[in-house]
Amino acid sequence: MFSIGITGGIGSGKSLVCKVLEHLAYPVFYADESAKQNMLENLDLINAIVKTFGEKAYIDKQLNRNYLSSQVFSKPELREKLNALVHPTVFQSYDAWKKQQNSPIVFNESALLFETGSYKRFDQVWLVTADMETRIERVMKRDNVSREDVLARMKSQLSDEEKIEFGPKIIENNNDSRVLPQILELISELSPR
Repeated sequence: MFSIGITGGIGSGKSLVCKVLEHLAYPVFYADESAKQNMLENLDLINAIVKTFGEKAYIDKQLNRNYLSSQVFSKPELREKLNALVHPTVFQSYDAWKKQQNSPIVFNESALLFETGSYKRFDQVWLVTADMETRIERVMKRDNVSREDVLARMKSQLSDEEKIEFGPKIIENNNDSRVLPQILELISELSPR
């Protein structure tokens, strides 16, 4: 089974690429959704988060996202601690999910493949890119946040230029880009000729 990681900066359009892949009948694992689910259901992880971030991390057994976000976005060392707690549970979830798939190709969507070093777990990585202004506009509209909020989030991720140095396959997703032909071309490269 060939495994492909799909990544890209916030607002690049990873979700669009994944939806296209799902319409093409390929299974897609969503790492961010898995992380959210694990932070609500994995008792070992919940206890570790409370131990690290305090009782305020959960309110009435629900993750206090605002509190946790304020902690990790203002202090990179705390973001690293949270990632060190959450990412191993996501890897376990992915491995279990992958065993249940019967497709010759599976995909894993994750915003932080290069930042965490987890890109090494995949046979190939696809990087979804878009120009900065397009990404900013998309996130402002999608999340109803300010430009400054989007830029702050972007600062916590590697730039596209830094990610390209890892040698991923590129899917350009600017507003005038056609994504489907790019995806089909990358898939055809995987098939024996």
